[in-house]
Amino acid sequence: MNRRHFIKNTGFIGAGVFFQPNVFAALNEFPVVRIPESERHFKSTSVEKAITDFAARVKNKELAWLFNNCFPNTLDTTVDFSMVNGKPDTYVITGDIDAMWLRDSTAQVWPYLSFAKADKALQQLIAGVINRQARNILFDPYANAFYKDRSKVGEWKNDHTAMKPGLHERKWEIDSLCYPVRLAHGYWKTTGDTSVFDAGWKEAAKTIIKTFREQQRKADKGPYKFERTTAWATDGVPLGGYGYPAKPNGLICSMFRPSDDATIYPYLVPSNFFAVASLRQIAAIAAAVYHDNTLAGESTALADEVQKALQQFATTTHARFGKVYAYEVNGFGSFNLMDDANVPSLLAMPYLDSVKATDPVYQNTRKLVLSSDNPFFFKGKAAEGIGGPHAGLDMIWPLSIIIRGMTSSNEAEVRTCIQTLQATHGDTGFMHESFHKDNPKKFTRKWFAWANTLFGEFLWKVYKEKPQLLA
Repeated sequence: MNRRHFIKNTGFIGAGVFFQPNVFAALNEFPVVRIPESERHFKSTSVEKAITDFAARVKNKELAWLFNNCFPNTLDTTVDFSMVNGKPDTYVITGDIDAMWLRDSTAQVWPYLSFAKADKALQQLIAGVINRQARNILFDPYANAFYKDRSKVGEWKNDHTAMKPGLHERKWEIDSLCYPVRLAHGYWKTTGDTSVFDAGWKEAAKTIIKTFREQQRKADKGPYKFERTTAWATDGVPLGGYGYPAKPNGLICSMFRPSDDATIYPYLVPSNFFAVASLRQIAAIAAAVYHDNTLAGESTALADEVQKALQQFATTTHARFGKVYAYEVNGFGSFNLMDDANVPSLLAMPYLDSVKATDPVYQNTRKLVLSSDNPFFFKGKAAEGIGGPHAGLDMIWPLSIIIRGMTSSNEAEVRTCIQTLQATHGDTGFMHESFHKDNPKKFTRKWFAWANTLFGEFLWKVYKEKPQLLA
């Protein structure tokens, strides 16, 4: 099923959550909700040591309990590792949906990169994700989610697009091709291992550039279109599956947002910024690893072109906040001023190394999206934060609160984000897709590994840099 259909449909046992009457020794009254060790999919000695260190030194025992539950959740419950043709292969589900998103699988293992160099088993696991992602891209660069079994036919087989067995969903999202580059580049820089950069990965990189070029739509609409028979408007693309008109200007069209919801205007700004960063990473890999100056030059040229277009077309002047980045534009002068919690978002651009946090336009945009001028910024009795159309009005996504903290240099703001997340797990010990602004026990997705692992990354970052904020 897709994400929307899993809203609160899976129970704790199915989510890999197991309540036990005893307690986690160091955490006093908190119940053990982490899946039993015998049932965990993968164990990392370095991640387990981090959990032990955090619990021993952080005085806030609820935060230690949450870190113990959330940070290893991807490893505990979602990874399927094996060797295929002598190479590591890792299939990663999102949690309650048995499918591998290119975006989610990267985001779920990214927080473990800093531990990989000293943990060879973990390094192999991440290498396996990179290898499988490259094969997925070559299988269909326009798809966002894949099955492990290439013969499996999913529930969206009747979508009006080039569906085929092995695809869970075929929603074209720019970030789907950016996240695998981010992971491969980060893995290389962290471990020094270049074994993942085989002929298949290079071909996938070329396919990414080709797909981005096609979706600049300079000469025609390109080969991709998508329609779905549905009553939910954001699950389909209007006007024959090609979306609303966009004036060619060098930006890349994205028919869907990272929430898997259809865009309004095809030029999704934070995703285009992400594409620039990813193309420059491809260029660096092409030059240093493959010694292919032609590929490096092609990637750099496209990055330069998209960056120039962003400088020309991605900003507007807001009456309250001054010059800001729009969320979506169409090249005709129309701007969609909002933000969505899913990453890449405008708020998250520094986290993805797309813009610097000190960029004055970003700072203006940050003030906008964290205010009532963002139609998807919700403030209630329980919390304030950004949501999006995917889970509906008044539903705040923990992802947005985590990213707010991760991109802030203000200690008070970081502390508030931590306290909010601690107070809104709905007595489950885990993060969720979203929760109601007035009632954190009204939440969606009991088992959403991306949010869990990203929360762990946030806590670990604060623990290493400003541990006093965890008191």
